[in-house]
Amino acid sequence: MTSSGRSSGTSPAAFDERQFRDALAQFATGVTIVCARADAQRFVGFTANSFNSVSLDPPLVLWSLARRSPSLAAFEAAERYAVNVLSLGQVDLARRFSRPHADRFAEVSYRLGWSEAPLIDGCVAWIECRHHARHRAGDHVVFIGEVVTVERARGNPLVFHHGRYGTIRDAH
Repeated sequence: MTSSGRSSGTSPAAFDERQFRDALAQFATGVTIVCARADAQRFVGFTANSFNSVSLDPPLVLWSLARRSPSLAAFEAAERYAVNVLSLGQVDLARRFSRPHADRFAEVSYRLGWSEAPLIDGCVAWIECRHHARHRAGDHVVFIGEVVTVERARGNPLVFHHGRYGTIRDAH
């Protein structure tokens, strides 16, 4: 018997997509906007909470993008990209970059960094990467980037939990 009282030889209980999504919603994540240069005149970017660290030596991070995303080809072609870690005051940007929009970057204040991708003003951190690896995994593509530059600012990070935006507070 396992510690849960189930025999280790029994099949686990089945679950549906909604149950899986609800369980994942219990995991609070940071909110980022991943950006890259699509061509000389255009950038691509999207809201991602799939961002995570992988390794300190070498410095590697990962994020994933749905295989059905219209910007997948641009990210697959990009050798560099930027991860913008959003601050609490950037909920509107998180929403804007998570939905279809004619020009997600219109009226968004940013500068270009080493990656030649937008580093959005007001974020709490900026991480610029060069392409390291890419893997198809289910209905997503996992991108692994080697970190080349990092910057940090003061502020409260934006967090996504159970379908809502918020921030963190210290535990007592």
